[in-house]
Amino acid sequence: MNFDYRALQGRLDAAGYVAEDSLAMALTLAVELRRPLLLEGEAGVGKTEVGKALARVLGARLIRLQCYEGLDAGAAIYEWNYQRQLLAIRAHEGGATGGGMDPDAMERHVFTEEYLLRRPLLEAISQVEPPVLLIDEIDRADEEFEAYLLEVLSDFQVTIPELGTIKATAIPHVVLTSNGSRALSDALRRRCLYAYVEFPDEAKEVRILRAHLPEADRAILEQIVRFVQALRREELEKKPGVAETLDWARALIGIGIDRLDRDPATVQASLMCLLKTDADLKAVTPEVTARLIGKVA
Repeated sequence: MNFDYRALQGRLDAAGYVAEDSLAMALTLAVELRRPLLLEGEAGVGKTEVGKALARVLGARLIRLQCYEGLDAGAAIYEWNYQRQLLAIRAHEGGATGGGMDPDAMERHVFTEEYLLRRPLLEAISQVEPPVLLIDEIDRADEEFEAYLLEVLSDFQVTIPELGTIKATAIPHVVLTSNGSRALSDALRRRCLYAYVEFPDEAKEVRILRAHLPEADRAILEQIVRFVQALRREELEKKPGVAETLDWARALIGIGIDRLDRDPATVQASLMCLLKTDADLKAVTPEVTARLIGKVA
């Protein structure tokens, strides 16, 4: 075996995602070994984008399951199309005088794949070509939901009482993300490879901006990154992520800012691109902005 993580790293870079060696290695092993990859890190570091970038690089379909409190099998795996089942039963009853299926046969008929609604987990294992299954923010789901995942992540199959076990046509590439808001079970962790994703350092974040804004002047991009890096060290409720840095860079370049120190008032007014809570907007006063600009300009 020859797992060349630098080859995948180069393809990710060409697709607009800058991955350090450790992450590129984790993704390479996840793809080659067909193992799920669990990515942990603070919100905004770019974990979700890893799954999207991997799908682009592999030319695979991206199937995303966004987790939330109360997520259950009906939303994540499958449920029956009760409306269509009811219509089929009523149609059968309406024509019962002319014969038709007996009740037992009718019940078997409406519990077939024709009436099955495939949710992301079942959809992912039903593809002919391996998709990328992105299970986003698994820590937001209840602990009980993790049990639903274990069968999928261990054996890549789903058991439906009325139909039996449905095994994967092609094993999906699975990426799970977690912001660390709660501890994940040992059983889930054992089934996954693991990588921790941190906020990018200055050099990496400049590379990210240059990949997305190739026509922009490097000097302003470097100033923007230094400002955001300094801003993340302030006492904030929500640190700006990479996506916010990109939004802010596009906004500043779009309104003609080529140096942050030339128009501090406009920089201050544009901070809504970076700061996403009222408390943070109030905390970063014009004086704070001027101090940060003084450090990076």
